[in-house]
Amino acid sequence: MRGTDLRPPVNETTPVSRNFHVMAKPIGPICNLDCSYCYYLEKETLYPKGGNFRMRPEVLENYIRQYIQSQDSPEVTFAWQGGEPTLLGLDYFREVVRLQQQHGDGRKINNTLQTNGTRLDAAWCRFFRQQGFLIGLSLDGPRELHDLHRRSKSGAPTFDLVMRGLNLLKAHEVEFNTLSVVSRESATQALKVYEFLREVGSGFLQFIPLVERLAQGADKAGGLTFAAPAAAALEDSSAVTPWSVPAEAYGDFLIEIFNVWVRRDVGRVFVQMFDVSLGIWSGHGPGICLFVPDCGEALAIEHNGDLFSCDHFVYPKFKLGNVMNDNIAALVNSAQQRHFGASKSTSLPAYCRNCDVRFACHGECPKHRFIRTPEGEPGLNYLCAGYQKFFRHIDPFMKQMTALMQSRRAPALIMGMLEKGEVPGIASPSARSPIND
Repeated sequence: MRGTDLRPPVNETTPVSRNFHVMAKPIGPICNLDCSYCYYLEKETLYPKGGNFRMRPEVLENYIRQYIQSQDSPEVTFAWQGGEPTLLGLDYFREVVRLQQQHGDGRKINNTLQTNGTRLDAAWCRFFRQQGFLIGLSLDGPRELHDLHRRSKSGAPTFDLVMRGLNLLKAHEVEFNTLSVVSRESATQALKVYEFLREVGSGFLQFIPLVERLAQGADKAGGLTFAAPAAAALEDSSAVTPWSVPAEAYGDFLIEIFNVWVRRDVGRVFVQMFDVSLGIWSGHGPGICLFVPDCGEALAIEHNGDLFSCDHFVYPKFKLGNVMNDNIAALVNSAQQRHFGASKSTSLPAYCRNCDVRFACHGECPKHRFIRTPEGEPGLNYLCAGYQKFFRHIDPFMKQMTALMQSRRAPALIMGMLEKGEVPGIASPSARSPIND
């Protein structure tokens, strides 16, 4: 049962009192691939009687209408994910656009869609281009790294199919970015991954650390392979999957790419983690939920209309309601969701509260807070050591780029300053190699 919300009721046309974003799963966890690290494929077990995972027309329209009405902004952005959303077919998304236009009330509607790229063709790309969709393409790096975990249901490699999709997106001038999962294996080949993505034409890169735990006890009994985020804290990280990235290795991965990017590619290649960091250092905020003090503004909706607190918390405990029975704005403002968001900061262990990079990290995602601090307190983020290493390393660079912005100059000027040895706290090129600062 949801907790009592003491705020006045929110009616269907009242905008929500805070910004929020919903990741829509119109086909649930259904996918044509069988990636070994995917945490979402097993969500099928949450709906054992729901053989059809296609979001029904009435649910789709109710979601689109409510979501637009709940946003107090002239622009509204929809995010479509899965599973693999292209399995729904092109006509499904033509209907999405029609419904958005019908209920848009003069707003500018934006759409993003995350895909594995294996089913893209010219028709899809023409549609994306005509309707202005921003496409997220899952691509883990060069062939040997991508095919390591991203395989078809039959176990076949998928790299060639994904590259075909990428080239179609480029040929039709569809705006896209790449999402690359950083595993134990790829973390040791940072520059190989970065240079590959850069060379194939990705101008915007997202690097997602792979961190999953094997289910134990109740989770395992429920038919789940991966542990729920609320599972008990561990004394160490021994229960993470063999392909999860070690914490410091993730920090090293980011640092190695950053050292090349900051000297060659600022303003040319956009790496989400670096843009986010600059937003933090310059006082504009991170722009993503990972590094805000409190969360709760990035929710997920399943194929049947169930709304959950977060994409990483799609478990019965974190279900807020259903859009066929409840109002989205009211659910976002509910006591249950406000408590979920606030617990990100209230549950921080003392080790985090006293950390010199807390201003940048804020404990990152609660999903990853399953190890203990050196003092034995639970709730430390598994990736803590990596984030500490990365944020401390980039501090002098970020301060310099912030100073450039404050003087109304482009952050990209740091590249020339580094070449001349003019950045305080950074050795000149003659003193150090660019990748060993």
